[in-house]
Amino acid sequence: MLKRTPLFAAHQKLGARIVEFGGWEMPVQYSSIVDEHLCVRRAAGIFDICHMGEVLVSGPDAAAFLNATLTNDIAKLVVGLGQYTLMCNEQGGVVDDLYAYRIGESEFLLIINASRIGPDVAWLRSRLAAFPKRDGVKLEDVSDTMGAVAVQGPRVVEFIAQVFGGASHGGTTVAAVTELKKNQIGKWTFDGQPVWVGRTGYTGEDGFEVIAPAAVIEAVWNRALALGHVGCLQPCGLGARDTLRTEVCYPLYGHELDEHTTPIEAGLGFFVAVEKGDFTGRAVLAEQKAKGVTKRSVAFRMTDKSAPPRPHYAIFAGGAKIGEVVSGTQSPSLNVGIGIGYVPPKFAEPGTKLEIEIRGKLFPAEVVKKPIYKKA
Repeated sequence: MLKRTPLFAAHQKLGARIVEFGGWEMPVQYSSIVDEHLCVRRAAGIFDICHMGEVLVSGPDAAAFLNATLTNDIAKLVVGLGQYTLMCNEQGGVVDDLYAYRIGESEFLLIINASRIGPDVAWLRSRLAAFPKRDGVKLEDVSDTMGAVAVQGPRVVEFIAQVFGGASHGGTTVAAVTELKKNQIGKWTFDGQPVWVGRTGYTGEDGFEVIAPAAVIEAVWNRALALGHVGCLQPCGLGARDTLRTEVCYPLYGHELDEHTTPIEAGLGFFVAVEKGDFTGRAVLAEQKAKGVTKRSVAFRMTDKSAPPRPHYAIFAGGAKIGEVVSGTQSPSLNVGIGIGYVPPKFAEPGTKLEIEIRGKLFPAEVVKKPIYKKA
């Protein structure tokens, strides 16, 4: 049976088109994908991300456990700061990509992908069972009791401080929510409940993520929509979320990332701190960093008129199939077909000519530097 977020009734009232996504009934669009996409690029959009998972890791040895389990260096986080990181298996394949926030001296909040909540929590528990100092770590899956929304776009700063007034009282200490810097997170009170507000983003635009008890997330959503008119805020669905993240080449699990693809192959080596000491998958990832890989993630754009490229379409060069598209769409910002795919390293240089097989025919494309879309 498909799951529903606490905002499902709100989406129905707004006339959203609902689809299945990762075991959830989610809004794919309200008006149109292009309209919502451009609204986020030019003004402000709000997304339901309640389907994503939340895991609390706490205790005197929580940081040591996370550093032995995740690729990035948790020791770099002061209280109120977050980082993008990955969780890998022993072969270096990605179990999931996630955000880790340090919300207390010995307390961390992990934001994980909706389709990976079960596998992630099982993996974390199995790693904890093998961790020598496991008695000093508490692991809690709080996904069922929490909700989240993302408010994204250049005009969000015009109204977000009215949604969450005053200074933070946990995490990063700021006088107003708009004073949060990139990757910082702070704690506010909303309708008597504690809420966390972070400033990260999955669209390539400035924005905020609100993680709150499920009981108040609809009130957060409604207040943001009520106060967001000054910034032309509108609700946005998964369709725009996907086109936005593809334009800026942010990975999506099940597309760019899976258990048979490493962060190095995906071009995410910056988030793999091999120098910090041992962690799950380190040996393989360190070797790939040193010696190279056999496939690489590349961004491309179509150079002639064609239907949009889509996942699983074949990539050709010199008349031979060399790879496969993992994400592809028509870019609303650039009005051209764009995509991300995996190819052998010799075809990964920007300017390399490719061909994408679309509906049985080959159409010309060119490898471009990431991100595909850059703000003016």
